[in-house]
Amino acid sequence: MSSLFSSLPLRSLTLRNRIVVSPMCLYSSTEGMPTDWHFVHLGSRAVGGAGAVIMEATAISPAARITVADMGIWSDEHAEAFRPITSFIKSAGAAPGIQLAHAGLKASRDVPWHGTKHLDPSDGGWETLAPSQVTFNDAYPLPREMTFGDIQQLIEDFVKATQRAHAAGFEIVELHAAHGFLLQEFLSPFANQRTDQYGGSLENRMRLPIEVAAAVRQSWPEHLPLFMRISATDWCEAGWALQDSITLCKKLKAVGVDLIDCSSGGIGGNAVIPHHPGYQVELSAAIRREAGIATGAVGLITEPEQAERIIANGEADAVLLARAFLRDPYWPLHAADALGEEVAWPVQYGRAKLSIKK
Repeated sequence: MSSLFSSLPLRSLTLRNRIVVSPMCLYSSTEGMPTDWHFVHLGSRAVGGAGAVIMEATAISPAARITVADMGIWSDEHAEAFRPITSFIKSAGAAPGIQLAHAGLKASRDVPWHGTKHLDPSDGGWETLAPSQVTFNDAYPLPREMTFGDIQQLIEDFVKATQRAHAAGFEIVELHAAHGFLLQEFLSPFANQRTDQYGGSLENRMRLPIEVAAAVRQSWPEHLPLFMRISATDWCEAGWALQDSITLCKKLKAVGVDLIDCSSGGIGGNAVIPHHPGYQVELSAAIRREAGIATGAVGLITEPEQAERIIANGEADAVLLARAFLRDPYWPLHAADALGEEVAWPVQYGRAKLSIKK
């Protein structure tokens, strides 16, 4: 029996398999609202057999967006607009998830196909916030250092977004603390040069992500799972390291986080990232083993046999696929065929399944 296609229990939610659509920004929203594009994009991956479909990085406030075209959930109207999407995903047998995010000093950008340039307020942009008044490089302006009041507002915004996510019908919340965005900025010594209780020591730099996770867990139904995506290493000396992530994940488990989505990098510095197939799997395996928490592996996972080995070897509890799902919305159905696993196809597509066997 395939390990990849075994069910995954997470609190009272059970995923039909270990294959998850990774959150991927589509830069196709207007004022943070989902569109028909999102309905078709996300719905087709659910029809394609994924165990869970996680919505892209979704801003908890207008100023939390990476770009002007990012998804958002800062109002009740946004939550209501998501309901048709979550309802369809569930009807197709997958669990709908949402990644809640604040872009920090990486906010106020134009969309990638327009060059991802910084937008000043005069061009439709907004003020950027960060733990400290430092930046990655000349492409990013200096942000405003967050005050204690800003930090308290941030926690409140995450809580309100979580409550709206539940009202919208989502069954998984994932907190984004990776890729150089705000929560990771607090973790990394490259971006966090504060001298108060939120900076300096490892314990202080971990404080805000843990406070956010604890507040969200208290606001999210007890029977539903909570994920956090982290950059498990900065890939450079003097930066955030794997052992720091293990320490963090033990504390996140204690406040009720159920699964760590293990990515890496994104904070700048002199990072040398080894881009080879499954290059982040070893991070997932180490955190799963040392922190005693469920993990998801992500990054250049493209082949069914590769994904099967990751789960069978105990290196992760789930695999999160991104580009593979962009190329093939029905990757799980094709993976099952490759692995000789019998899975249900949508009844509307039954004729196609029979044709494969011929």
